[in-house]
Amino acid sequence: MLIKHSGDIPSSEITPEAIYNSRRDFMRGAMSVAALGVGSFAAPGLMAAPTNIGDIEVKGPDWLKQQIASANANKEKVTEALTPYEHITGYNNFYEYGYDKTDPAAKAHVLKPHPWTVEIAGEIARPGTFALEDLLKGITLEERVYRLRCVEAWSMVVPWVGFSLADLIKRVEPTSKAKYVAFTTLERPSEMPGQKSSFSTIDWPYREGLRMDEAMHPLTILAVGLYGKVLPNQNGAPLRLVVPWKYGFKYIKSIVKIEFTEKQPKTTWSMIAPDEYGFYANVNPQVSHPRWSQAEERRLPSGLLRPNIVPTQLFNGYAEQVAHLYKDMDLRKFY
Repeated sequence: MLIKHSGDIPSSEITPEAIYNSRRDFMRGAMSVAALGVGSFAAPGLMAAPTNIGDIEVKGPDWLKQQIASANANKEKVTEALTPYEHITGYNNFYEYGYDKTDPAAKAHVLKPHPWTVEIAGEIARPGTFALEDLLKGITLEERVYRLRCVEAWSMVVPWVGFSLADLIKRVEPTSKAKYVAFTTLERPSEMPGQKSSFSTIDWPYREGLRMDEAMHPLTILAVGLYGKVLPNQNGAPLRLVVPWKYGFKYIKSIVKIEFTEKQPKTTWSMIAPDEYGFYANVNPQVSHPRWSQAEERRLPSGLLRPNIVPTQLFNGYAEQVAHLYKDMDLRKFY
């Protein structure tokens, strides 16, 4: 299951053609969001940042554009408002380009994401370094509409284009020792200015990881596009992880290495601030961040004068599908 709601969307609320060319049934969603009540939390990064980035052509190889255009439409009924393209692409945390939410959109154009290779290593029978085109051969892409909940208490609803990570895992044949999957982001300071900043506290490259059953879950995907377009650089081109029941910092971008390990891998934010950012990072409104509540979130688009505050759901609303993964685990200890 993807986003699960009841009720139908009237034709007047279908995503406008100018935004997405009415190209998929799953795009039913209102582009305007009614203002709700003002919430009471003090997480950083709450102001939306309208930009003209949606007018910029997203470049990519023809083979990838064609494969994205042929993606299977989402099969689930979607009644949740989609976040407009300009907000998804203009408001990001991608510290490889800087700490401001608008830095990725302003600076990521220098990245050259094609051609691209991914090293797959560790406890598997079929290791190697693969061109992205080869990784996607024989893969049928799917369109998935998922909520994205940032640990900073803002959120989006994103129409990703990607494929099940489990499909890739099966192809490389993990051994019985493979208990975790570790991911590494590109380290290229000449194209990622945040990596050479003297103000950065991150030990580059950026690292993330999942437990094997999390990686194999059908909701977990590797995305190569959004809104039916090639994934923009600022959103993690050309390949990023999407795990919709976890906080957004787990969605590692611009992946260059996938490694299967026996021991739990070290991850960037849990190394920087282990008391604030755990390995699991499951969305949980009952477990506050040490510096702010996680009970509510600001759904973009939003602003100080028209805040759009919604209650946060356990596992970001995907508890029915994923809660069994954490049976008998203390979610306050394994946060």
